[in-house]
Amino acid sequence: MSLKHIVFGQPSVAVLAEAVGMDEKMQGDILCFEDDLSVGPLFILDTKDGQALRQQWWQQLQGIGPAAVAQEIFEEAPTPEPEEPEHSEDEARFLTLKTQLKEDPELEVWIWAGQNARDVTGYYWLVSKLYDFAGRIHIIYLNNLPFLNEKGAVFYPTHLHQILPKEFLKAKKLARPVSLAEYELDGDEWHRLMNENAGIRLLEGGKKLKGEATTFYDKDLLAQTGKEFIKAWRVANQVSGKLKYPVMDLFLAWRLKELVKEGKLESKGELKTVRDFEVKQPGGETPASPTNEATA
Repeated sequence: MSLKHIVFGQPSVAVLAEAVGMDEKMQGDILCFEDDLSVGPLFILDTKDGQALRQQWWQQLQGIGPAAVAQEIFEEAPTPEPEEPEHSEDEARFLTLKTQLKEDPELEVWIWAGQNARDVTGYYWLVSKLYDFAGRIHIIYLNNLPFLNEKGAVFYPTHLHQILPKEFLKAKKLARPVSLAEYELDGDEWHRLMNENAGIRLLEGGKKLKGEATTFYDKDLLAQTGKEFIKAWRVANQVSGKLKYPVMDLFLAWRLKELVKEGKLESKGELKTVRDFEVKQPGGETPASPTNEATA
């Protein structure tokens, strides 16, 4: 039997790779899907057009896309550019995986998922595509399970990268085949998420995801600003640090830039990455002019 491990996001790769090196029975390649599907548009993501729309949204967040407002993708079903879109990088990775499963009947897949929206959304996306390989696709969902940290204390991780490599050796015992009922129910859940096309998805417990608007964290971002300029990355860190499931800086930086465009915040510096600008609430005290200071 050959084995392939699947994770969602680079932070999980290094720790899992170390664990795989500790156990012959876990020997196998690690495939990482990069896109964080817990944020951003999912509309018709099972098509090239949907993948093109999502790629456009990511480019807009990074400031390298067209001038259209990224928010519009959620408010209606826009028509992509007329040119033939290519598969997204993750879709290309999946197609390679599918080919490998067809060519090697002995290949098994272990999907590793922590208790967070990114992993759960990624699981729904992937399992909806793998029905033809039922019996060979396994899930290891570390949902509300205790692990030991470096000091030997018990804790409940939300992400794979928080777990010590040696602890993965115990977690592997949880691997079980995805059931036929799960293929049907979880596949339906993925289509529900696509049709809902929410701005973000929050994990409420188990594998239950709740869709919210892209503006969901705006009130928290505004609450971390005052009448004096503060670096945008610090605002993002303060918001994310208070959340059970942190949100990526890129998304929060986009929201800060949108709040600036809406006039709810003022900015200083270039509105590029989260480290390029500062923000504050509108108004505030006006510094004394040089003339006034001299007179005084």
